[in-house]
Amino acid sequence: MILLERTDELRQLTRALQRARDGHGDQIVITGPLGCGKSALLEALRARATGVRVLTATCSVLEQDFAFGVARQLLEPALAKAGACGRWLTGTAGLAKPVFELDAQLGSAFAVEEAAVSGLLALLQVMSAEKPTVLLIDDLQWADDPSLRWLVRLAKTLREHAILLVVATRDGERSPWLDAFRRTEIRPEPLSAKAIAELVERRTGQTPDVEFVEACHAVTGGNPLFLRAVLHHVTSPTADQVPHVRELRPARLKERLVRGLATQPEHARQFAKALAILGTDDLTGQLAGLTDQQALDAQRILDQAGLVLIRPAVRDAIEESMPVSEREDWQARAVKLLHDNDRPAEQVAARLLAVTTTQGRWAIETLRDAAVTAMRRGAPEVAARYLRRALRDVPGDSEHRARLLVDLATAERYFDPAASLRHISYAVPLFRDVEDRATALVRIAPTALGQAPRPVRDLIGQVAAELDHPELGYRLEARQRYVWHVDPALLADSVQRLEQIDGSTPGRRELQIVLLDAAMLTARLPAKDVADLASAVLTQEAPHPKHVHTAIPLLIRVLAAADAAHAAVPWLERALGQAANTVEQALIRAQQAFVLMHLGKPGEAHRAAEHALDLAVLDWRGDTTTAAIGLAAVATELRDPGLIAKILTSRPDRDEPAGCEAAYRMLHAAGEALAGENAQALERLQDCGRVFDSVGWRNPVLLPWCITTARLHARLGDLTAAREAAAVAWDRAAEWGAPVGVGRALSVLGRYTPGRQGLGMLQEAVQVLHANPFERAKALLQLGARERADGDPHAQHHLDEAHRLAVQSGAEKLATRIAKELDGNSPGIVVALTRTEFKVAGLVVQGLTNSEIAEELAVTSRAIEKHLTNSFRKLGIRRRTELPGALARAYPPSA
Repeated sequence: MILLERTDELRQLTRALQRARDGHGDQIVITGPLGCGKSALLEALRARATGVRVLTATCSVLEQDFAFGVARQLLEPALAKAGACGRWLTGTAGLAKPVFELDAQLGSAFAVEEAAVSGLLALLQVMSAEKPTVLLIDDLQWADDPSLRWLVRLAKTLREHAILLVVATRDGERSPWLDAFRRTEIRPEPLSAKAIAELVERRTGQTPDVEFVEACHAVTGGNPLFLRAVLHHVTSPTADQVPHVRELRPARLKERLVRGLATQPEHARQFAKALAILGTDDLTGQLAGLTDQQALDAQRILDQAGLVLIRPAVRDAIEESMPVSEREDWQARAVKLLHDNDRPAEQVAARLLAVTTTQGRWAIETLRDAAVTAMRRGAPEVAARYLRRALRDVPGDSEHRARLLVDLATAERYFDPAASLRHISYAVPLFRDVEDRATALVRIAPTALGQAPRPVRDLIGQVAAELDHPELGYRLEARQRYVWHVDPALLADSVQRLEQIDGSTPGRRELQIVLLDAAMLTARLPAKDVADLASAVLTQEAPHPKHVHTAIPLLIRVLAAADAAHAAVPWLERALGQAANTVEQALIRAQQAFVLMHLGKPGEAHRAAEHALDLAVLDWRGDTTTAAIGLAAVATELRDPGLIAKILTSRPDRDEPAGCEAAYRMLHAAGEALAGENAQALERLQDCGRVFDSVGWRNPVLLPWCITTARLHARLGDLTAAREAAAVAWDRAAEWGAPVGVGRALSVLGRYTPGRQGLGMLQEAVQVLHANPFERAKALLQLGARERADGDPHAQHHLDEAHRLAVQSGAEKLATRIAKELDGNSPGIVVALTRTEFKVAGLVVQGLTNSEIAEELAVTSRAIEKHLTNSFRKLGIRRRTELPGALARAYPPSA
């Protein structure tokens, strides 16, 4: 191999190779235009890589949809050696088995792409511990996405392992994944005129004329590939060839190449076309219809003619020169040949995507098998592409088409829930048997039906009416009833139906969960009864990450809203430990955030919520709706502007069921309140409350809009309205009966109720919230501040305890506020205004004069002046204009 003017590049590569031998990995990207010598540098490094394990791969545009195709190219030859699999594919590395073994027995941890990525990382680390390892990958811009995700994660760990990763990629076709590489970049420079002269002399055996060298330099720009092509189209490196060289621009070179191929013998032309279609493969000669000897002779003829067919540009030129019908025929024959020679289904399917003609039953089954493999490897979008291609070859009214549509819908639920619903609705009428139709419909999780169009809902009803299969009947009823969650008349029947259902079968439990969720939303059954039933159901369900695509997320929120979520904590931990794709991780983390918040652990809840949002899959549709509503409740309680903004921006604009839309608007109001837009927030929140009431959603824990309304009234100075809203919150909390709801409502009502009555409510709130450190800390703060204002000696003890609990629960902001209260510098001391002082202060804020207030309360103006004097003293102010702000500080909405 002739490598000119590449000394610096080779030195850089050799140093990186030596560092890998010494146990320090690195990554290098070789980049530049087509033909600049990237592949030659990779080959040169391979020749120098002695004493290490070398793994190579060349990416192909036709195999970009072959999930983990590049990873397989790299690793399969090493794994094929005797004993390698048993030695390497153990422990975490065993997670990579599905990438290589189509018959691998998959546990829950193997079902998704990220598990395989983790396994591949561990596998390569095991291999490199045994022997330094070098990965050489050409044309990375055409690599499949799952392999790229693995390589990006690998690049972040190389420093710790004896692994050198060197990739070549073409300018203008950069993969977005390359931006994630922390890398050294090598960019081969164009050859100088001197190097061109040396290369010409080596190729032709003649010293070139200066004019010829200058013309070659001008035409090729120093590009080695173009230079070699020029040299194959001139007779000698002399000055008389200069006009001919100047005509050979890159586009003309392709034309010359095709014309040159036309002059070759027939078997050489056929071999060239086969090579252009199939690439370097053991079956290339067979595709061309040649014997092994004929194929070798064709390769020799083409090499002598200077047609270097291993280069993509040369193969592209040949393929582009074929008429469309001829190219389609070659591609179809290549795919059939690969299939008949038992190549992996995904390798065949990736090429079938480029074939537009109908190929028969074998192609459909291959595409379906490839989709199954892609799903096992965690590539649902690739699986969907295979299934869509299969559907083109299937009659429009067949049950075979229906089954493919169901498979497609199953893949799409991970990334396009609306399309998943649509394809299920297309599939169901194609099944002749009603049980098949019901089985297809229950592939849709109940939680995915909140936004289902009316035809889909009607379809479920029609199938349910015809069905005579109890277990499937329960599952269809669960979906019907979930759709009814925004119909108060139908919700009202849920408690009665719940009493008729036991949890003896999976279908009955699924229906139980939906009914329990309805009972929780409506608060028509006491929280303790709901909690007992929900806990019993959870004990019968094994933790599994795929629960996020079932009704179980509803069960988790029921337990949290009933203040009985302790059992859900280890259950979710085990499920998360098995989850390996971002959808499942995000949904489980969102559930954990909701549970942790209601267990009084705001610090952990905040981290879980941030993690769920950072995974960027929650979009308020399909299976993510329940999680998004839960996160909205968490953000509302935490009052974190950044978290609220993240959730709001994650939700696209579209029509939602009334309750879901109101939950979103409730979060929007929380954001407005934090920004100081109190009047606007109050108006929006009251609208939300009216919507919740109209659809029958009255749960005060999941939807604490009454409490927030009370705080906003107080912030605006209307203490009478604040007490009224807090009283409504208390009534609803008492009706539901969950301690966290009762304690919150008592704390807020006690804050806005003057005198001993308010003090008693705060004391009761502290007792009720004994199991929730965060909520108890907030209640103790209010109690201690009230006691301090009254000169009660118990204040110090209560504030100390509040601070300890706030720190314990990870509530940093609350702990800081309590510390200020302990120092006597709190801007939010709750003062002991009497009931009448409260009333008078509220009327002043509303703009009434002393005389108007006296008339309103049927007392003298002097009495009003006395009440205001006492209030001003307690609040530490001197003027009426300071009263609204002083009241907002004294009755802060942030605790």
